[in-house]
Amino acid sequence: QVQLVESGGGLVQPGGSLRLSCVASGRIFSINTMGWYQQAPGKQRELVASITSGGRTNYADSVKGRFTISRDNAKNTVYLQMNSLKPEDTAVYYCNADHLVMRDGRYYVGSWGQGTQVTVSS
Repeated sequence: QVQLVESGGGLVQPGGSLRLSCVASGRIFSINTMGWYQQAPGKQRELVASITSGGRTNYADSVKGRFTISRDNAKNTVYLQMNSLKPEDTAVYYCNADHLVMRDGRYYVGSWGQGTQVTVSS
């Protein structure tokens, strides 16, 4: 069984920074793409940033130049460095692992963490 656990959320003032982490645990062989999604109250969950196992990244236009996604394949961990935070970045941030293969051959199309709250407010 695979489990994704996020950490690093919290309350920060506008212009501040936070670093989110997500660890995928279990007997994992490989993960194709890992990413971060945000869901604000009353809105759909949206992609913030993603990164492939080869390091190719993709960002939502709203966070380009402010957020940086990175990954440690050996630790099955993905990070999101969030700088110059704005009130509109307030949301629950979810970690996603796409096309995950376990060492026993089991395959998961997509797995989600439980989410971590990020609140940007003065």
